[in-house]
Amino acid sequence: MAITPLDIANMALGVLDEAPIDSLDQDVKAARLLNLHFDLAREAELTKHAWVFAILAAAVAGSDTGSGAGTLNFAYELPVDCLRPLPLTHNGEPDGVPISWRQEAGLIYCDQSGPRLIRYIANLTDPNDWDAMFTEVLVAALAIKIAHPLTHKAGMIDIARGAYDRALDAAFLSNAIQRGGRFSTTSWAIQRGGFVR
Repeated sequence: MAITPLDIANMALGVLDEAPIDSLDQDVKAARLLNLHFDLAREAELTKHAWVFAILAAAVAGSDTGSGAGTLNFAYELPVDCLRPLPLTHNGEPDGVPISWRQEAGLIYCDQSGPRLIRYIANLTDPNDWDAMFTEVLVAALAIKIAHPLTHKAGMIDIARGAYDRALDAAFLSNAIQRGGRFSTTSWAIQRGGFVR
């Protein structure tokens, strides 16, 4: 069954016990709020966790920056649809031997020559490409975003947060999220060779 952004928006309204809308461009408060938050919430929820359905891999050629031996002197351009790279390994596989790396803007620097297989979280925009568990999480995330400005009831925020927590727990239990792929500044910085302050 095909699903649309409008379906997801209306599911978020359902969490808040609000009436559905006919279009995300409709000139009503609910549609304006959902239209405002939809894309950013989708990207944020994709980025927060290593959703299995959103993990793609690309072989990228690198270039030697000539910054000297023993440094992260090979630069690789990230794919245009990359929201965040996953930790680099020698063979590009998630269970491979980690290598030192860092990200700056749209580039990854590491101490290994290319080409490199880079696994990353892709910015998938079509709801029909998403796992059902991710859709449930996004529905609840949208409900959290719009709960107070739409309903002016603090209790609705709690209802939306409860739905979010349950959806996220279900995603972890069903292995829709890769273990160890959750975004953590500390572990991510260590894996990429950075320093934690």
